[in-house]
Amino acid sequence: MRLESNFGTTVIEQDVEHAPRNDWRQWLIGRPLQTADAPHQTIGKAVGLAVFASDALSSTAYASQEIMMILAIAGSGALGYVFPISIAIVVLMAIVSISYQQTIHAYPGGGGAYIVARDNLGELPAQAAGAALLTDYILTVAVSISSGVAQISSAFPNLYAFRVEIAVGMVFLVMLINLRGVKESGITFAIPTYFFVISMVLTVGVGFFRYLTGSLGTVVNPPAFSVEGAIGIVTPFLLLHAFASGTAALTGIEAISNGITAFKEPRSKNAGITLVWMSSILGTLFLGVSFLAGAIKSVPSEAETVISQMARTVYGSEGLLYLAIIGGTSVILIMAANTAFADFPRLSALTAADGFLPRQFTFRGSRLVYSRGIVALAVIASLLIVAFQASVTRLIPLYAIGVFLSFTLSQAGMAKRWWKSGHLAADEKVVERGSTLTLDRHWKLKMIINGLGSVCTLVVMFVFAATKFKDGAWIIIILIPAVVAIFSSIHHHYKVLAARLTLENYNTPMRVSHNRVVLLIAGVHRGTLSALAYARSLSADVTAVHVSIDPLESQKVVDKWNAYGEGTRLVVLDSPYRLFIEPLMAFIEVLLKNRQPTEVLTIVVPQFVTTHWWENLLHNQTALMLRFALLFKQGLVILEVPYNV
Repeated sequence: MRLESNFGTTVIEQDVEHAPRNDWRQWLIGRPLQTADAPHQTIGKAVGLAVFASDALSSTAYASQEIMMILAIAGSGALGYVFPISIAIVVLMAIVSISYQQTIHAYPGGGGAYIVARDNLGELPAQAAGAALLTDYILTVAVSISSGVAQISSAFPNLYAFRVEIAVGMVFLVMLINLRGVKESGITFAIPTYFFVISMVLTVGVGFFRYLTGSLGTVVNPPAFSVEGAIGIVTPFLLLHAFASGTAALTGIEAISNGITAFKEPRSKNAGITLVWMSSILGTLFLGVSFLAGAIKSVPSEAETVISQMARTVYGSEGLLYLAIIGGTSVILIMAANTAFADFPRLSALTAADGFLPRQFTFRGSRLVYSRGIVALAVIASLLIVAFQASVTRLIPLYAIGVFLSFTLSQAGMAKRWWKSGHLAADEKVVERGSTLTLDRHWKLKMIINGLGSVCTLVVMFVFAATKFKDGAWIIIILIPAVVAIFSSIHHHYKVLAARLTLENYNTPMRVSHNRVVLLIAGVHRGTLSALAYARSLSADVTAVHVSIDPLESQKVVDKWNAYGEGTRLVVLDSPYRLFIEPLMAFIEVLLKNRQPTEVLTIVVPQFVTTHWWENLLHNQTALMLRFALLFKQGLVILEVPYNV
């Protein structure tokens, strides 16, 4: 098809019939999808719950235990505070859920806290929200996978010594499934997610029935209960510390607001309903586990999880139902990483599109997912697992500061949005980058809800930072500003680059009056003569340059050049110390220093190409080394002339 532009330039649009060839990648992650297939890769509410809620739902497997781990410092009598603390956490959960419900409908394009902060609070808060969320998603993978492996080792103690290797393997398994696409990975994860929910509801339900009928009993043969540094009394600081640990149950609530675009139309409605489902299930199961943990007098231990103790007490054995709940919990904890794998690539793509991360994160892979973000997440999370030896208790202190910072910024941004909305005229519209702002009659109520939520999560964030500081939270307090600094430096680079490449006020492009060509030769062969022919087609001013390391070999080069060089002048650089790059660079520096303003220096490098990639290992990569050495020199052009052998 031939198109005419507004400036009279002919533009030809041509369809490309090329289809990707079949290779091992198609077998591994599936056949490539066309861009037009994107609308068909969206998911419904049922699959969406499995994709975006698995992180939040999985926290019911360890949030209660983390509260108990802290309370145990005051002795077994302090474990009675688990349920009251859990109620306080569920109240906070409800406030945050209501706030994100509003965010989903106000920002149907997704992006969550990052987009809300960017449009309402400014660039720096947006970077802080982005850094906090990306850090949280990395920790989500590390914590959830490690917790899942802990469940497995509870049932099979012999595997405890291999927990790190198993955890890293699980990370890359989830990565591989996500590389196959959102729709396919969602369907894959739906079955284990719903199996976990059903088994947990059954276990909690049976536990409550036995408790009400007086037949529940307590844990038989509980794991050893010993606490280092026990204080023997319950202090306000200890209660706040336990509360902060339990707020891990809130991680993942924001996930749906970040991934709205993955849902089928109407996106906001489907995402909002899924959020209600998730919050209801999460709150119910969390309270149920916390209550039953106290009723059966379970003991916090890394040797056997609270879920394992509860299941064998409720069912009275380690039979099929016990193995079902352990298996379901282990799988959901491992699959909880899928939420991070769904959201981290989307958020990194948004951040990269704004110029705060490398542009490569905006590219979709063959299955229409941001594959580079998925791989980056897997690698970083695996390094964390290895560094912390897959210990949930050691990883948890790093976990919630980032997510509560994003909660705070998101809700503060929404409160600012409602304030702006309330000051618009009835028929006025303001188009922002992430949404369209209009007058909302209930703006005052919504602003109060978001403002209250922002204050609550801010308080929790400070409590968490204070109580967990020595346990490792200081790492995140330093890390998030460091990530923001990296964002700023990347953004500065892109801004400087754009300023140097802009065509505004660019009326006099450089005119080339002369092209001086330097042909680099190591020997005289067919590849050399092919490069010489190309060099002579560029300019009549061609100089061949040879670095003499061995005088005898250099004489052979000179003799052959006299026979085949077609009269082209040859410069031989004597190198008594057998250096190759340095003499060439010195020669080129002299040429660059003496060149005219409108003169271009072109370096032509012959490069022979082997049939098989491994054959390159048998040869010196001279052309490659030269390219790296010359790449940062201004005023010259580097050309490689391949010769297939």
